Amino acid sequence: MPRRMILSPRLEGFLFLLGFGLCIPIANWLIGNAGTVCVPNGPCLIPVAPGLMAPSGVLMIGLALVLRDLVQRRLGLGWAATAISAGTVLSAFLAPPALVVASATAFFLSEAADLVVYTPLQRRGLTRAVLASSAVGLVVDSVVFLWLAFGSLDYLAGQVIGKAWMVVLALPLIALLRRRDERLGLA
Repeated sequence: MPRRMILSPRLEGFLFLLGFGLCIPIANWLIGNAGTVCVPNGPCLIPVAPGLMAPSGVLMIGLALVLRDLVQRRLGLGWAATAISAGTVLSAFLAPPALVVASATAFFLSEAADLVVYTPLQRRGLTRAVLASSAVGLVVDSVVFLWLAFGSLDYLAGQVIGKAWMVVLALPLIALLRRRDERLGLA
């Protein structure tokens, strides 16, 4: 019977941390360069639901919320808080000049909200904690970013739905991780 290679929880945590960090430059690149429509002096947009468009960076921000939870699960609260701080600085450095304040502020507040919700819920179930914390984080991120960046909430529904898609797509992997953790006694 072949042996399956199982990564150590700490190594997994650092891979989640790397993925979390990569979401930031990818989101900033997407918002200015990739979409079905690029608004002059505005974001590049993608369809996220019938009749709804959102800035293309929403996909990576939805994923970042999930990865932050996994960083905390594997490496602890201190690493998660440090990742939020480093991600805020990275977001400020990588955002287009007109979006620096909006990007950094929205990133910090949404990830902090995610952390505050995830931390007490994680003991009640990983999937529930990820879903609830990501839902709060994606709403905070959407409202803060849109208001600070554009002075408008015109793309709010699209932002929320676009980020929610990434969270929903990640949930089967979260469930698999939870079951594997239980089998390995890591839950």
